Amino acid sequence: MATKAFETGVRLTDEQRLDWLRLIRSGHVGPRTFRALLNHCGSARAALDALPGLARRGGAAAPTRVYSRDHAERELAASRKLGVSLVAIGEPEYPARLRMIDDAPPLIGARGTIAALARPMVALVGSRNASAAGVKFAERLARDISEAGFVIVSGLARGIDAAAHRASLASGTVAVLAGGHDHIYPAEHTGLLDQILGAGAAITEMPLGWEPRARDFPRRNRLISGLSLGTVIVEAARRSGSLITSRMALEQGREVFAVPGSPLDPRAEGTNDLIKQGATLVTEAADVLAVLRPILGQTPDLPLEEPEAPPLSEPAGDERARIIALLGPVPISIDDLVRLSGSSTAIVRTVLLELEIAGRLERHGGGLISLL
Repeated sequence: MATKAFETGVRLTDEQRLDWLRLIRSGHVGPRTFRALLNHCGSARAALDALPGLARRGGAAAPTRVYSRDHAERELAASRKLGVSLVAIGEPEYPARLRMIDDAPPLIGARGTIAALARPMVALVGSRNASAAGVKFAERLARDISEAGFVIVSGLARGIDAAAHRASLASGTVAVLAGGHDHIYPAEHTGLLDQILGAGAAITEMPLGWEPRARDFPRRNRLISGLSLGTVIVEAARRSGSLITSRMALEQGREVFAVPGSPLDPRAEGTNDLIKQGATLVTEAADVLAVLRPILGQTPDLPLEEPEAPPLSEPAGDERARIIALLGPVPISIDDLVRLSGSSTAIVRTVLLELEIAGRLERHGGGLISLL
């Protein structure tokens, strides 16, 4: 059953891992859709069989793309050759806190010292165009926090990220990649990544061969914050990827910290605003440790099993058309859609799943959905 697949400590068979890889690589299947499909269909194999019919009923303009077994086998072989392990959610090596987020990747490609993923982590991110003072402080902060027993997580970017990784190499640091393991960005940090893999690790949800695009970095940022107990921002302009990471950390219920800077420096505008909004002000590692050490004694609130989802229910008569007619470009909650349609939750979720597989549904923060 699907619930067993998500149970903590369960290890996938080779066939199950192949099916999971095929499903998450298929068209219009993201982490949330993957989970819904497994809950509804009972297994990844059954979900793969169901995809064409779901897409057709959802009004897909073209047949849905199902990742072939041959492609999956080649990806697994290439991953092993590169030293990448594809770790499934619920398996012992999968980071516990990452598993808590709503859109946790079903599979992560992990390389290096995998044991580092089991240790408590702190994210440290900031400006790519960092000041010398910002880099120096990020190095000090990363070194002190890592010496206190935490693993530093960052995004391997230029500036603050690279400084944080370099300062915590000896204790172990984790780089979260926006592309595949064979497409390191920026390319000049390939050597730094090799150093990281000695005592730390690199992870990504993207396939081998994937070159990161602009929209992949926010997706990567949710993993940086999701791995961590808290996220520290060192230098961030008003519009920056680091602020996206801090917002995601808040949405995930994680702590947010910010290092103050000069009001005259645009690189400090974002961090100063975060402090005004309630982020913990940081001038030394002790400020971070004082907040996070008490959390270490708390066991992550992880369910042993995913709750059973209602089985797929075929809409009767004009139900499907009535539900779709209520959707538009303005986001609406699923609860409101159930109430306004007069249909059961199971029927509404079936129609939404069909629309998503057909590429016609968009999900927003806060559980909102809209029609593309």
